Amino acid sequence: MAGNRQTANRGYDIIGDIHGCANTLARLLDQMGYRKVNGVYQHPRRQAIFIGDIIDRGPRIREALHLVRDMVEHGSARIVMGNHEYNALGYCTRARPGSNRKWLREHNARHDRLIKETLDQFEAYPHEWNEFLEWFYTIPLFIEDESFRAVHACWDGDLIEKFKRVQGGACIDEDFLHASAAIESFAGQVMDTLLRGTDLRLPEGMSITGKDGYVREFFRTKFWADDPHTYADVVFQPDPLPPEVARRVLTENERKQLISYPLDAPPVFVGHYWMEGEPAPLKSNVACIDFSAVKYGRLVAYRMDGERALSRDKFVWVEVERPEQPDYPTSEDSVAR
Repeated sequence: MAGNRQTANRGYDIIGDIHGCANTLARLLDQMGYRKVNGVYQHPRRQAIFIGDIIDRGPRIREALHLVRDMVEHGSARIVMGNHEYNALGYCTRARPGSNRKWLREHNARHDRLIKETLDQFEAYPHEWNEFLEWFYTIPLFIEDESFRAVHACWDGDLIEKFKRVQGGACIDEDFLHASAAIESFAGQVMDTLLRGTDLRLPEGMSITGKDGYVREFFRTKFWADDPHTYADVVFQPDPLPPEVARRVLTENERKQLISYPLDAPPVFVGHYWMEGEPAPLKSNVACIDFSAVKYGRLVAYRMDGERALSRDKFVWVEVERPEQPDYPTSEDSVAR
């Protein structure tokens, strides 16, 4: 009975995208009162919720994966899948006979670059990497708790309900992964929407070049905007729209493409979006906790205790300061705040 009471009173710490910053994650867990017990981080009254994207980009991807998986397997954490875990599955899975591709995720220059750090760090541990790829299949796409929800990029209630009926749960399997390679399929729409977010196409002939150098003809949109009228009301991405584009009025067809997140729904947490500035709720029941840790931003968590209205006072973080060495590969010199 004591164990049941403890679970009922448990708080949750929802943690943003890690991207291989294992040392930074350890500092944040320590700051929040987690301690290693038999080599695994645990808290007597709280559980960590990882929002996905444990891999790629950072200097300690292998260590981060071990830390997170150990916590999940021992019950001191839960996790939802990020687009980078999904990308890794596709990149490392051969397409089935009859397909016009060799791999589910094309091995082109951009995709090679995104996963390079991960594959390099596992080069001497191929058996471990294969085990982690198998583990990725056990990671749910979303968490639907009594008091909160978690998904990597976008909570689309209709898609999620249909997915639960089709899959009988919250996880994908190999067949679903293969089906998702066709972006226009139901599986493709699930993975693109939940793990990358919603978007709108830019006006004909227009494109934007992101900070990563990638040219896009779409822009990412909010899934929680209330009664939006212009592009500026719905855009949600690190790269701003040109002012003349931001002022454009949404057409009726564009408005129909948008989804919304009701104010009376449980609080939902997302990562993915490379936020900047002081962490705060996006809406009373929506929060993004990805603040670009691997790009010398902050590794952020929200300390959830069952409240229906989110508060900026519940965000905690570790500042990631750029090391003095100019050629240092990424951000692991961290100072708690």
